[in-house]
Amino acid sequence: MSNAIEVRSVSKRFRLYQDQYSSLKERILHGGKVPFDEFWALKDVSFEVEEGTTFGLLGHNGSGKSTLLKAIAGIIHPTSGEIVTRGRVTALLELGAGFQPDLSGRDNIYLNASLVGLSKSYVDRCFDDIVDFAELAPFIDNQVKYYSSGMYVRLGFAVAVYMDPDILIVDEVLAVGDELFQRKCIERVKQFQAEGRTIVVVTHAADQVRQICSQAAVLDHGNLVGLGSPSEAIRSFREHLLARKAFVDAQQLDQFVALDDDGLDSPGPAPGSGDGNSSDVKLHGRRDQGLTITSVRFESPEDPERTTAMTGQPFTIRVGYHAERRFDDVLPGYTVYDHEGRFLFGANTKLFPAPSSVGPGDGEFVFELESVPLLDGDYPVTIGLLTQDEGTVYDWREQEYLLSVMSPGQYTGLLLVPTKIGIRQSSDDPLLIARTGT
Repeated sequence: MSNAIEVRSVSKRFRLYQDQYSSLKERILHGGKVPFDEFWALKDVSFEVEEGTTFGLLGHNGSGKSTLLKAIAGIIHPTSGEIVTRGRVTALLELGAGFQPDLSGRDNIYLNASLVGLSKSYVDRCFDDIVDFAELAPFIDNQVKYYSSGMYVRLGFAVAVYMDPDILIVDEVLAVGDELFQRKCIERVKQFQAEGRTIVVVTHAADQVRQICSQAAVLDHGNLVGLGSPSEAIRSFREHLLARKAFVDAQQLDQFVALDDDGLDSPGPAPGSGDGNSSDVKLHGRRDQGLTITSVRFESPEDPERTTAMTGQPFTIRVGYHAERRFDDVLPGYTVYDHEGRFLFGANTKLFPAPSSVGPGDGEFVFELESVPLLDGDYPVTIGLLTQDEGTVYDWREQEYLLSVMSPGQYTGLLLVPTKIGIRQSSDDPLLIARTGT
């Protein structure tokens, strides 16, 4: 299969001017030179997009995604490197881009078509379909400067997808508009995929990348830092956010040990107990530091070197400890939270009969998850060691660890629930079974 897009060692530099000399005198005094700083929006980026695939671009704000899309669309030229595209390129890069505000919606449709080389007869044939898709029939002869932002988006997307593109470039538009319009956009993208067209899309919605993309890249401050399957790209994207502390700052995960009136540590409820949110429920108790957590390790039982969990597969949490003496009343447990700090699931030895004694020295508690129900993401984990009555805290690590999960499929949401779907057209026919989540 040939490549629809080839990005070869592309870099893009912009000049940031700190001072503006508006008068002739100022320009003469400074020799006509205006001081500036160099800003590299892209730095030696290379990748290929095969024909008929949907390629996603992920990255934080200011990472260079939109600059790269504009370079692919031919709107700007790279400072170095080259970009090769094969086929007609249609780009929808920002709200209302390419529209003349003083013209009507009807005139703008014909104007945009002429800019990409389409004939008036072609637009005449698909004009009604464009208007129906945009749901703007009552307003199509009004000047677009009076359109709302939602009307701009609908008309812009409708024009772009009906311009018969071989390569469709979309920047953040799939995340704009109401839920019904977003669903319509996704359906149109899937229709393009079935027709074998090439799509490049930028979005901050990880679910959309997993749902519609076959490959994705991650940009960070103009550098290409990840390239691969949607799951791998999403994981790389989140890892770089974590490295910059953007993830923790955005979600405001509380990592604290509060003090009660007696100066005693007061962590949240026992891990695995399922008692609400640890940020607003506290357990007051004594401290005994004779039993401490020394290490926490995540690993796959199939490959101990792999520390990332796979959706629907078993996974192990190993908690190392050191005991200064024998303890006969130990309650180990863990809890997993979502991105907003809400309790998802957990377990401790109070929930089922298990040994509660540990001897002096080093050892480990092992939590074996038979099947990880989570989809792509990084999930905060709390580990705690308490007494069975939860009156004494040995050690407590409030959301100090992250469980990274990758999903091999295109499932969306937070959890994967394996489901069997039966189909029977008549009572005499056998029941046809389809399975999801396996």
